[in-house]
Amino acid sequence: MYSYTRLKQKNMHHKSHYSTVSEAINKLRTEGFVTDFNLEDNCIICNTEIFKAEDLEIVDVYRYEGNSDPSDEAIVYAIESKSGVKGILVNGYGASSDSKTSSIIEKIGIRK
Repeated sequence: MYSYTRLKQKNMHHKSHYSTVSEAINKLRTEGFVTDFNLEDNCIICNTEIFKAEDLEIVDVYRYEGNSDPSDEAIVYAIESKSGVKGILVNGYGASSDSKTSSIIEKIGIRK
């Protein structure tokens, strides 16, 4: 089970609270965030499309901390491209975070 902490982002409006990573992903999929974004080199990809940070916008962010296991810590990002592709990127948090993903995420703008 996860304890929930919303990642605080400046000027970001948050719609909901989800108690688990899978619940957040399932709900975001019903809101049209159906693409699984992945990291490759210095960009985010889905299928054959490649997006640079400036092509994307973070719509919502959820951070989860494992109660007993630090490896359960994760951040779920709801992301939309300028071309309208909506998807999800999941990154570890804390000790399990991926520094490449974190570096790219820092460059992506946040929806106001």
